[in-house]
Amino acid sequence: MRILAVADTESRYIWDHFDASRFEGVDLIVSCGDLKGQYLSFLITMIKAPLFYVHGNHDTNYMQNPPEGCDCIEDMLVEYKGMRIVGLGGSMKYNNHPYYSVPPWQYTEKQMEKRVRKLERKIRAHKGFDILVTHAPVYGINDDDDLCHTGFKCFANLLDKYRPKLMIHGHMHRKYGRAPRSIDYNGTMIVDACGYHLIDI
Repeated sequence: MRILAVADTESRYIWDHFDASRFEGVDLIVSCGDLKGQYLSFLITMIKAPLFYVHGNHDTNYMQNPPEGCDCIEDMLVEYKGMRIVGLGGSMKYNNHPYYSVPPWQYTEKQMEKRVRKLERKIRAHKGFDILVTHAPVYGINDDDDLCHTGFKCFANLLDKYRPKLMIHGHMHRKYGRAPRSIDYNGTMIVDACGYHLIDI
């Protein structure tokens, strides 16, 4: 399966200078958050593949205007072309929102742990999963020191327990170019989707 992973910054190369030949054979588009809804809808118009997405911490506009033609996989396990895909968007809780009593798509470690526990019932029923899609990274793996960009420890526990083939995340655009695009973590390939990246799995 060939995956086009996107996150955080809309690529001018794609949006303004789209070259179909660059994306031949893409089976699935995965968005890890913090992208304009119009951009995601553009992608599925130009690339004939479904698009699965999770929310980034800045995606509050999705609450009124979700990306058209795209599928949110937040807190879900979905199967596509034989791959079991789990979605857990959002970042570490780092501020209070001026319009919402609870900031959308921001979670404490305990809140994210609760989401993971609820999902584990589905994961066990499907005998594991193959791909984890998140916005935030794993704690201690290419995350940062400030609270907003701190990763989640429970993601590491999830990877240790189920050993999926792939994890795709966003959120770390400030480190783009200063940290590896992908690393191996106990057999799981962890990919930072900042901008865009093609993945074969």
